[in-house]
Amino acid sequence: MSFGITELIIILVIVLLMFGSKKLSSLGNDLGSAIKGFRSAVSEEPKPEPLDGAESPATQKSGNEGSS
Repeated sequence: MSFGITELIIILVIVLLMFGSKKLSSLGNDLGSAIKGFRSAVSEEPKPEPLDGAESPATQKSGNEGSS
């Protein structure tokens, strides 16, 4: 039970009539930006986390300034 070209064209025409061309255009743009964001999030390397509660140098510096 696969769809042929004719069935897909009929479905696309019905969807176009239901939503209109402006709505489909904005929907396509939103979907494209969502896919782009997902791909960039997946391809980023995870940041290393501190081991055993050790503070990062930036946190240590800001924590010692107020204890004079």
